Formats: sequence, C-alpha cells, structure tokens
Amino acid sequence: MNNHSAKRRIGFIGILVNEPEKSYNTLNDILHQHASIIVGRLGIPYQERNLSIISLVVDGDNDEIGALTGKIGQLSGVTVKSAFAKL
Repeated sequence: MNNHSAKRRIGFIGILVNEPEKSYNTLNDILHQHASIIVGRLGIPYQERNLSIISLVVDGDNDEIGALTGKIGQLSGVTVKSAFAKL
C-alpha cells in the first residue's frame, strides 16, 4: 500500500478570523506546527470588515486534523469549520 493509508482523509478547513491583529500570529504558529497535513492555503484579507478568511486543503488522519481544528477553535475571535471528501 502507498503512504496514503485508508485512514487518511482529504478535505478543507474554513477559518474566519475576526480582528486578525489579535490572533494572527498564534494562528500562523499553529498552521506551521501542522504543515505536514496542509496541502494548500488561501488567505483573503477583507479589510473593509476587519476580517480574514483562510481556506486550507488538508490530507491527514482524524487525529491530525482534529488536533489542528481543535487548536484553531480555541483561539479568541476565530471560527473554524471543516468538510471532507467521501472516499
């Protein structure tokens, strides 16, 4: 079997960051810690609303993805949601 076992999932994580200046450094640290499961990242600063929108494509097992979304979800002013492909 290749290195993508049946336990790995591919999906995306949507992150809304209110008042980015308060949590952006911590969020970037968390994303860096989990870089091994992040396939791609798109960040959109929405300055008119003082909001940043980040979309991640991830490929990891449930524990890895859960650890990432759990840490992000604990940040003040940050909302995180995820969805996964049905494979």
